[in-house]
This record gives sequence, C-alpha cells and structure tokens, in this order.
Amino acid sequence: MFATMGLTRRRVLHLAAGAAALPAMSRIASAQAYPMRPVRIVVPTPPGGVNDMLARLMGQWLSERLGRPFVIDNRPGAGNNIGTEAVVRAPADGYTLLLCSVTNAINASIYDKLNFDFVRDVAPVAAIMRGSAMLVLNPSVPARTIPEFIAYAKANPGKLNFASGGIGHATHVSCELFKMMAGVDLVHVPYRGNAPALTDLLSGQIQVMFFNAPNLSDYTSTGRLRVLAIASATRSEALPDLPTVAEFVPGYEATPWWGIGVPRNTPAEIVDKLNNEINAALANSKIGAQLAGQDGTPFPGSPADFGKLIAHETEKWGRVVKFAVIQPV
Repeated sequence: MFATMGLTRRRVLHLAAGAAALPAMSRIASAQAYPMRPVRIVVPTPPGGVNDMLARLMGQWLSERLGRPFVIDNRPGAGNNIGTEAVVRAPADGYTLLLCSVTNAINASIYDKLNFDFVRDVAPVAAIMRGSAMLVLNPSVPARTIPEFIAYAKANPGKLNFASGGIGHATHVSCELFKMMAGVDLVHVPYRGNAPALTDLLSGQIQVMFFNAPNLSDYTSTGRLRVLAIASATRSEALPDLPTVAEFVPGYEATPWWGIGVPRNTPAEIVDKLNNEINAALANSKIGAQLAGQDGTPFPGSPADFGKLIAHETEKWGRVVKFAVIQPV
C-alpha cells in the first residue's frame, strides 16, 4: 500500500512538473513558428522621410528572412502619438511593431495627458540607427568655432534666431539643450518641418539650426551655410576634422536615433527573435550603405541595451523640456 502511495505521489509530482513546463514549451514553440501571418510595422509619420525609409528597409529584410509579409502601416498625427498609441493598444503577440525614435522619448515629457506611458507600455526590441545632427549657421554670423559662437551669442542676447522643425521636434530640443548648457539666449522660431526652416536659414532670416539632413554638403561646400560642430558624442568617421559640440560644451550630446518596439508583455522569445534578425540586418553591408546614405550609423544591441537608451533619453529630454517650458501647440 505504501509503495503504491509513493508511486502515485511521484507520478503526481512528475505530472505537475510537466504541466508547469508546458507554458514555457508552448511559448518557445510559438516563437519558433513566428510569424505565422503578416506583421504590421506602424510608422507614426507620413510616407517618406527617415522613419518610413527605415521601416520599409527593415520590413523587407524581415519578410525575406522570416517568410511572411511585414506590412508598413503609416499612422501620422499628434506628434507621433497616434501611431504609438495604436501599437500600445494592439495585442502583445508580436504581430504589431512600432518604428520608434527619439521623438517618443521627447514626447513623454511634453505631453502630460497621454493615454499611455512610452517607457512602460512599449517594450524595446532593437535599435536600428543613430543619426548625425550638426550645428549650422548662416554665414552672416561672424563665428567659425563653437567658442566664437558662444561669445557672440552672449554679446548679443536675444538677437539670434534658431529654427526647428516644430515645437518639441528633435531640432528644437537640441538647441534648447545647447542654450541650457552653454548659457546663451537664442530665440526659437518653429516651422512645420525642416524644409521651410532650411529655406529661411539659407536666406538669413534665421541664423542658427541643428540640422539632421544628409545633404548639407550641397550648401556648406558653396559657402551658403557654415557647419561648426557635430552634435554626437564622438567625431564622425566621414568628417573626422569636424569637432563635436561636447569638445567645447562638456557632456553635450543630441543624437537622433530610431528602433523597433512592441506592446509590453510581448513574449520574450519573439522579442529576441526579432532582435537577432534586426542585428543581422545591421551587419549586412548593403543595409549599412543605405543607412550611411542617411548620414546614419548602424546601432546594434540587445533589447536591454535599447531599453537603457530609451530610459536615459527620456530622462534627459525631460530635463530640457522643463528648463525650456516646452508645451504642445
């Protein structure tokens, strides 16, 4: 009788252990089979532009590698918040991805009544690219270095205008960070996008701008614009003689970035699978060349690496938003 009871108890424990392992095995099997149907990549901006280009580039790569369509779904509006909320509200099953960017980190502080928390509600999958913003002047400003520009701005407080692609745009907060750290007084003039801002910078109506475009060489080589420094933490391999802002304003960095996120609670196995495939794309020379065409640098890493970047950037831009009292229109 006791032997029978012991055998029964052992069998019950064995069955219980097996039952406990079933969910993990099911998740692994699901990740191995993923994707079994088309996947959406939500782009919170209109077609065209860097966000759209990166989503299509990654979508094509993932489609070819994983054997299912990765469909681009442009959801512009409300400063990227409409598309982001659509992803937050989607099922956490790996079939809805978000092309996210530094704009999401900035928005977390500008908009205090969002229906979601970007850091909490979007799980990081993989970073894709870092950009390269530059501090650009109209040649009417008599400064050729960052120290000369800071001295001139301090001697002429409130007399220099800086342009941005809009209130809360990366080009806006980049200059507000510079103002905060360099102690200068520049007047913000927001535009609806970078193109009209660049037009007025060229004409001299605006004197200063942090610009992210890859085609500035067309204007700098002819003397229509003057680049003083790059806003990244380190010098550019493509422009090794161009100093960083941080060489004169220690700690300054305003580097645009892009990556992929998913709704929180998406299975870790699916997140890891997507991360591995995106990192494989970033190691591909053809994709690297396409990123370089946007003045971008591949930005591989783990989901945890991307999550640390998002948390750091959200905190940093939150301080800038508070300093500059930036509010949505």
